[in-house]
Amino acid sequence: MKKSKYSESQILKAIRENEQGRKVNDLCRELGINSGTFYNWRKKYSGMDLSQVKRLKELEIENRRLKQMYADVSMDNVMLKDVLSKKF
Repeated sequence: MKKSKYSESQILKAIRENEQGRKVNDLCRELGINSGTFYNWRKKYSGMDLSQVKRLKELEIENRRLKQMYADVSMDNVMLKDVLSKKF
């Protein structure tokens, strides 16, 4: 997954500035991002504070790790079934 060059606190600051009345185009020009990127940030992080965003990141990392563990176990299961189904 691509690492953002903006921290969560910078993203939240930009969203708060927009909520206080600053225009999206001005924020995007200042940050050097596309307006679509800003709207994606707003959709994902709107209404959160910094501790909630950090918890969200931790949960995403844990979810990715658990999915990888499940994929490994599932592949092992398929290989064992293949080995046991062959007649010697």
